[in-house]
Amino acid sequence: MAGMVGFAEAAVVVKPVAYEIDGEAFEGRLIYDDAVTTPRPGLVMVPNWLGVTDQSAEKAARVAGDKYVVFMADMYGKAVRPTNPDEAKAAATAVRSDRALMRKRASAAVEVLKNQDSVALDSSKLGAVGFCFGGGAVLELARSGADLQAFVSFHGNLDTPNPADAQNIKAPVLVLHGADDPAVPQAQVDGFVAEMKAAKADWQLVSYGGAVHSFTDPYAKVPGRNEYHPVVARRSFAAMNDLLDEVFSNTAKAQ
Repeated sequence: MAGMVGFAEAAVVVKPVAYEIDGEAFEGRLIYDDAVTTPRPGLVMVPNWLGVTDQSAEKAARVAGDKYVVFMADMYGKAVRPTNPDEAKAAATAVRSDRALMRKRASAAVEVLKNQDSVALDSSKLGAVGFCFGGGAVLELARSGADLQAFVSFHGNLDTPNPADAQNIKAPVLVLHGADDPAVPQAQVDGFVAEMKAAKADWQLVSYGGAVHSFTDPYAKVPGRNEYHPVVARRSFAAMNDLLDEVFSNTAKAQ
């Protein structure tokens, strides 16, 4: 059933979208402002480790605003809907331990987004954004050589078992990172920087002082570990929009 999410004084349509990967049932959500009738760029959004939830739909509404059509990827399958951190950890670990599977499921979400014909979508302008677990998934999508215009990770995991795959990256990468994030230690950050430099990728890493994991999540309330930081959240979304404005403007000029 389609619904409406009130967020930042905007009403955004949320529609479930069923799809299959190798015969297995998945269900993501299409999120957009239906007051806009002109074609907009599309973004695949990979949510945090809890997967497809109403809270993630609120996050997607903030990402979408009146500028983008967002498709929230289902990375676990319709039958797997974590209800607590232990279940989420198990589901996320199963996917993170198989990066080929992670890439396949993220890529499938891109194809689902491209095929949405119920909304005005400019399929020549596509990107991917992710949060926490989803940020790591978006980086793996970039490393897979996905043909998108930008990849944005919010407080995501930066490690990969295949750093040489960064040679496949085709578009700008933006990592928005909490400088005090205990889930992403400095060694992981240093490894990512080395990986990007070796690949000569177009990349940015913004490290926000005073921010820990989940800094964009209003529901994150574990001080010092997973904690909402409204100022950093605003700055990070502004950084995302700045990059997307740039790349989608360049796409328009190239047409």
